Amino acid sequence: MHKASCLCQAITVTTTAELKGPDACHCQACRKTSGHYFASVEVPKSSVSIEGEEHLTWYQSSEKVRRGFCSVCGSSLLWEPVFRDWTAIAMGAFDGPTQAKLALHIYTADKGDYYEIADGLPQNPQ
Repeated sequence: MHKASCLCQAITVTTTAELKGPDACHCQACRKTSGHYFASVEVPKSSVSIEGEEHLTWYQSSEKVRRGFCSVCGSSLLWEPVFRDWTAIAMGAFDGPTQAKLALHIYTADKGDYYEIADGLPQNPQ
């Protein structure tokens, strides 16, 4: 079991899923919601429980995607494709070691110009 939470602890997200191959998204929307790129891990919705859900606010950032954040402290916690059965939990929100290792970078064509990606992981331009 893995536990994640927002900065103020108003929301706790727990998953029973194994955390496999997180990705780092460099698209403009992820950069704007996180302040850098957004590293997250996909888990089945059925494996997730949320405490403090009354503080979870969803922002529909596109026709296909919504983003969950804490309405109290503003922490970006979740990324979810509307028509899929999984959600992505922000890697930075986990409360302890995850043993997960970043697997790839996506939307690298949109990355910020102030950093380089030099970790040797696969990079998908879109």
